[in-house]
Amino acid sequence: MGAPPIATVRTRTLFVPLDGGRAETVAQRLIDAIALGLLLDGERLPTETDLAGQLGVSIGTLRDGLAALRTLGLVETRRGRGGGSFVRAPREQHRARLELPLRHRSLHELRDIGDHRGAIAGAASRLAAERALDGELATLREHVERLRAAATLTDRRRADARIHIEIAAAAQSPRLVREEMELWSAVGDLVWLPVGEGNAAAVIAEHEPLIDAIASREPQRARELAERHVAAETERLLELRLALGEP
Repeated sequence: MGAPPIATVRTRTLFVPLDGGRAETVAQRLIDAIALGLLLDGERLPTETDLAGQLGVSIGTLRDGLAALRTLGLVETRRGRGGGSFVRAPREQHRARLELPLRHRSLHELRDIGDHRGAIAGAASRLAAERALDGELATLREHVERLRAAATLTDRRRADARIHIEIAAAAQSPRLVREEMELWSAVGDLVWLPVGEGNAAAVIAEHEPLIDAIASREPQRARELAERHVAAETERLLELRLALGEP
């Protein structure tokens, strides 16, 4: 039995031919996809034959890449009827380990990254309000619910990244999708660090008016809400960085 149909955003970004045919490249593509929530916990990957064909690599190269993910605990392979390779969500990391890369970023760098993220998120949200298809709007709401149900920092980061990547996909812009993926790969682990259990619900709720604006076809409001959301994230990060002191 084959894998279920692949979501549009993943068709455009994940299961496309790789530039290089090495096992390390295969592994990194899948590691990034898991980290960004493009592959969900427990999800079955396409068959080895299908996945190798989609990535443009040999079966042997694909198997070596999957072996690397099994070693990292990110993929589990089951044999027999109903078997295959299944995604396992990353383990929750200790907070002190997650704070380490934040300590080594300056306030100027964090603000600059925040400005970049705001520009990309704002443009993607404006275009999504103009171009999103009905199915894409339904997908956005599903991932907001997934974020609401997430109980750990890692799960929240993965769900949040997926929302913003899906917004860029709804903008029908492959370049914006790539920008969001690169930005979330670079700083995604930091975004939820300043958010405690006491204010998690409020931060999650920031996504709802943004999705509503996109669904209501209000491009300017969608852009403003996205920029405001990223600005709030950036300010929380700056406050935490100040509290951590010198590296």
